[in-house]
Amino acid sequence: MGELVFIGLGLYSYSDISLRGLDEVKGADYIFVELYTGLMPEFSIDAFKKITGKNLIVVSRRNIEDEGGQIVLEKAAHGRAVLLVPGDPMIATTHIALRVKAERMGIKTRIVHGASILSAAMGLSGLQNYRFGKSVTIPFPDGDIISQTPYNVIAENKMRNLHTLCFLDIRAEESRYMTIKDALEILLRLEDVNKRGFLRKSELAVGIARAGAEDPIVKADSMRDLIDFDFGGPPHILIMPANKLHFMEAEALITLAKAPKWVMEMVG
Repeated sequence: MGELVFIGLGLYSYSDISLRGLDEVKGADYIFVELYTGLMPEFSIDAFKKITGKNLIVVSRRNIEDEGGQIVLEKAAHGRAVLLVPGDPMIATTHIALRVKAERMGIKTRIVHGASILSAAMGLSGLQNYRFGKSVTIPFPDGDIISQTPYNVIAENKMRNLHTLCFLDIRAEESRYMTIKDALEILLRLEDVNKRGFLRKSELAVGIARAGAEDPIVKADSMRDLIDFDFGGPPHILIMPANKLHFMEAEALITLAKAPKWVMEMVG
């Protein structure tokens, strides 16, 4: 049987792939790439082709999720196939499902890890990684229906004095990417509905734009003030910090994220 190698592309540019990942691509028979689970603003298929000498087959969400990745598995069953993925390959559960399916078919699988938004967001903000609770995705509203899940997860984490990493909805097929402003407006609407006091306008929030770029934007402020901050283009990600901060976290937010001085009052 053949082989399927999942390779992380990193966060921002076609040049973010590791040397090991590049070697795997050059030695593969078929190279697939999906770009719907994450936005890489400077990933160029033409530029990637020039540095690898390989043609890329772009696969969609429909190919991987609705059709079970059959287009990839058929090639992997009889040769060495590579699936290029934004960030780290196994952050998205859809790729875990594809790997399990391949193994059950007798196809050998391997992973070449890439930079992940999980560690990047924590590092850029200066918040300590062991103080993060369950992460959550904030989806676009479906008409007037807004998912309660983000509110419930953030509330649970805050009760445990933990930070929450909030992934912002991506609809690549529609070229639609949720902004920090969109996400904050949704959270404030959820607070208006729930009225539990976890997401008041005075709550601290941290926004990060274009992690992995040479000049990412990192800004911490109250939800009230952050909602009007200009983060520029996508991709964006949001962190809702715990109720209390370690003193090093507060200092890091002031220094690295230009947080207001009042965050020192959250130390405890």
